[in-house]
Amino acid sequence: MPQLGLLPGRAWTVLLGLLRPPPGALCIRAVRSHSQDQKYLQVAEALFASQLKPHQEKSNFTIKTPKGTRDLSPQQMVVREKILDVVVSCFKRHGAKGLDTPAFELKEILTEKYGEDSGLIYDLKDQGGELLSLRYDLTVPFARYLAMNKVKKMKRYHVGKVWRRESPTIVQGRYREFYQCDFDIAGQFDPMIPDAECLKIMCEILSGLHLGDFLIKVSDRRILDGIFAVCGVPESKFHAICSSVDKLDKISWKDVRHEMVVKKGLAPEVADRIGDYVQCHGGISLVEQMFQDPRLSQNKQALEGLGDLKLLFEYLTLFGVAEKVSFDLSLARGLDYYTGVIYEAVLLQTPVHAEEEPLNMGSVAAGGRYDGLVGMFDPRGHKVPCVGLSIGVERIFSIVEQRIKTFGEKIRTTETQVFVATPQKNFLQERLKLIAELWDAGIKAELMYKNNPKLLPQLHYCENMGIPLVVIIGEQELKEGVIKLRSVASREEVAIKRENLVAEIQKRLSES
Repeated sequence: MPQLGLLPGRAWTVLLGLLRPPPGALCIRAVRSHSQDQKYLQVAEALFASQLKPHQEKSNFTIKTPKGTRDLSPQQMVVREKILDVVVSCFKRHGAKGLDTPAFELKEILTEKYGEDSGLIYDLKDQGGELLSLRYDLTVPFARYLAMNKVKKMKRYHVGKVWRRESPTIVQGRYREFYQCDFDIAGQFDPMIPDAECLKIMCEILSGLHLGDFLIKVSDRRILDGIFAVCGVPESKFHAICSSVDKLDKISWKDVRHEMVVKKGLAPEVADRIGDYVQCHGGISLVEQMFQDPRLSQNKQALEGLGDLKLLFEYLTLFGVAEKVSFDLSLARGLDYYTGVIYEAVLLQTPVHAEEEPLNMGSVAAGGRYDGLVGMFDPRGHKVPCVGLSIGVERIFSIVEQRIKTFGEKIRTTETQVFVATPQKNFLQERLKLIAELWDAGIKAELMYKNNPKLLPQLHYCENMGIPLVVIIGEQELKEGVIKLRSVASREEVAIKRENLVAEIQKRLSES
């Protein structure tokens, strides 16, 4: 091969063109046309071959999304946006301010905040002297924000993606990357008023989404710790045993007991005493019953928790949602940062037979009180009491999506209100002027990107996309100073004066 430095200027120009993406064969022909010298042709072919090889190698990989993630189609995005609109509207109705935090945090910020789930945190490769991890939830970043900015009171909402390195179960709406919608109240307030509002918000959102019957299970970490203490669990094992109890909504008591005894070394008689408590559930009457329990009533922590739950049920009755809430001693919420009241909302499937209990279809919202988390980030340990909730958007999305498929509901993927059409050639300029007028008036409008489209495909597009109105302009309309306004559903057409068109469209849209 000749030395590149010996190539004449004209050949260099051609060869440099090879660095751009035109087909290699065309480039070689270009070299042939510019030079008959075989050595220049050899240089061009060698460069083309070096570019072709990486391209051939790339064709071997599989095109897919990473495990536990997915793309959302335009139809799915419409469903998700409707769900988020219900959720965020409720948060705003209760006076929450919006907040956002980075998708990743310093690794030390997230370390030791999630108990056994800490192993599910995604760590990032060090790229700049900082050890980073993708956020596991929106709660810990919120606590970090409060401590860092010395904020003592705040009611906030946050919608954002989080990441968990667990085995995804797509059918159940569980992913490695998913959205959370959080609402939190930070600050020192009288007991149980913010907590009751969080439960009221849960009820409003689940009712507004029309998901069917639901139940909110509520308990208190102080009651659970009190149960562990009076049953003889060593304090060093409280978190580990709590994590086991938290699985009671997924596996049987027999399996939970086996995990406690065999895997976590708890004495069998201690596990049996725990079982007598954690299989109980009911309403305010169960709270009263626990006050009278000879063992539990001797524990200060448990009594504090029971006292707060009694007050909570009083407020829930005033809010009109007490019948949707159940005191459930099996509820544990395995995350380490919870310190008081905890709750979890589950959807219930109506049983076939009247005597059967409703079936639990899975958790769709959860939360609780975490009074010590902010203090973990404050250099002086100053605490900011907090309580909050998180809506499980992915689980709700899966349920809504399945119902849409079952009932064959058609989803509009755009919000276009008006389509600008013409039946004649050479009317692109008039269509562009007309659609600009509609856009400037705030009307959502489209047109076909063709100089001379036929009318029938334009009308078919409107029917397929669910666009309600079509404005039609042609020679006759231009001569008379009018525009035809057509209803897609009824196919009725009326002539509207050009200067009155925007007002007429806005009137029709407001009436629909």
